[in-house]
Amino acid sequence: MEFSELVKIRQSDRKYEKRPVEHDKIQQCIETARLSPSSNNSQPWKFVIVESPEKKEKINSPASGAGSINKFVQEAPIVVAVVQERQAILSKASSIFQQKDYSQIDIGIAVNQFCLQARDLGLGTCILGWFNEKKVKEVLEIPKSKRVPLLIVVGYPASPTREKKRKPTNEMSSWDSY
Repeated sequence: MEFSELVKIRQSDRKYEKRPVEHDKIQQCIETARLSPSSNNSQPWKFVIVESPEKKEKINSPASGAGSINKFVQEAPIVVAVVQERQAILSKASSIFQQKDYSQIDIGIAVNQFCLQARDLGLGTCILGWFNEKKVKEVLEIPKSKRVPLLIVVGYPASPTREKKRKPTNEMSSWDSY
């Protein structure tokens, strides 16, 4: 598939089929994320794949804690916790000097590549930022000192691709000045 077509069909899926996701497809997504660029090659991420029904149930409960906003998480066969790892020293210094958290930017790039690869393999994803981080860390035995900025819900989408509603190009870009 052409990249431009892939970008058009990647969406935040909130309905999933009840079939399991093949491990090799998840591994391909992990490999694509692994190859993502990062500040000073820090690679400040770790992906914890949750497929066990027991752990998934415990994880899904805090993820659904935002009322009905994340109820769809219960349907997904896979939940991936994205753990923020330590940056390289030069990257950390750059973050402080520039007042930009490069590790957050790097994680965003890696997660996007994960999701695009998933879509290319016929999978749907939804990136979540609203969940009970403390509970997720407890269930997955992630050290208290680590952060989990995002969860990625993964499965075979059970609804059609929606038409994207986006601002016109001239409202979100300009040339040579603001």
